[in-house]
Amino acid sequence: MNGLELSQKYYEAYGREMIERVDPALFARVTVGLCGEGSQCFGFDDQISQDHDFAPGFCVWLSEEDFARYGPALRDAYQSLPDHFCGFSRKNVIAGERLGIMTGGSFYRRFTGSAEGPRSNMDWLMTPEAHLASATNGRLFHDRNAAFSATRERLLAFYPEDVRRKKIAARAAVMAQAGQYNLLRLIRREDKVAASLAFARFAEAAISMAHLLNRRYTPFYKWGFYSMRTLPKLGGAVAPLLSALVQVPALIGERPAAALREEAFQLTEEICVAVGEELRAQALSQTRDNFLQSHAGEIMAGIGDPQLRAMHPMTDCRN
Repeated sequence: MNGLELSQKYYEAYGREMIERVDPALFARVTVGLCGEGSQCFGFDDQISQDHDFAPGFCVWLSEEDFARYGPALRDAYQSLPDHFCGFSRKNVIAGERLGIMTGGSFYRRFTGSAEGPRSNMDWLMTPEAHLASATNGRLFHDRNAAFSATRERLLAFYPEDVRRKKIAARAAVMAQAGQYNLLRLIRREDKVAASLAFARFAEAAISMAHLLNRRYTPFYKWGFYSMRTLPKLGGAVAPLLSALVQVPALIGERPAAALREEAFQLTEEICVAVGEELRAQALSQTRDNFLQSHAGEIMAGIGDPQLRAMHPMTDCRN
């Protein structure tokens, strides 16, 4: 049983009765589900995930008015629910404030800095992708808080197109610099640590690029590659290439640098060719050059917002 299933079963066993015991009319105004931080909210959890912060529980999102009136009583009712369910303990929680009774505004403020989520292009640009992923993941079991759901739907609609373009341009520039250029030079220098860092920057940018081209937010870094493998565009093509490329820096000093450089060149080139094809398919760039830096300028030129268009191509908040 994964975390989403455990949460829904726990809610179905106790949630509605708990809410209606406080006030029967309240059930028609709340949203209940499991969203936010943790691999279980993405459906990425496994047995290893169960060592901490894996417990029966759910979130109840109220309006500010209902929270002011019912919050303390609901919190007491939630705390009184059974400690054990389906073989799992509610005490297996380290991080607080992920489950239980809260307002929709406090939930979105936690991840975006605003109760309504980002509004301006600059707000969108500077809100970390992983935070937006956490604010929109998971599953709703009961959905009657209209304000909470309206914000969720607006965030799920993804970035404004100018912001998406700005981020895609930044990913293209980093992939070119870190992977197509510096990784190959560092392999020639036989600098294993620096080559590993260059690969990491290239891989992070490639993973984010795939998510952006699928209009999906990239989750917290340790789940980025896992998530990318599920994406319909680029996921299946790029994931095995990154899995092969990660081996190259580790072999510096054990195999001839020229052979390793050629292997890295072939792998990075294949990844960047696939990205370039998708950029053209989405009419973000018509450049035929495989060097992704050549695409960045054309992508930037298509941005309507003059403030975003005037920025350095690499400027972005990713983490």
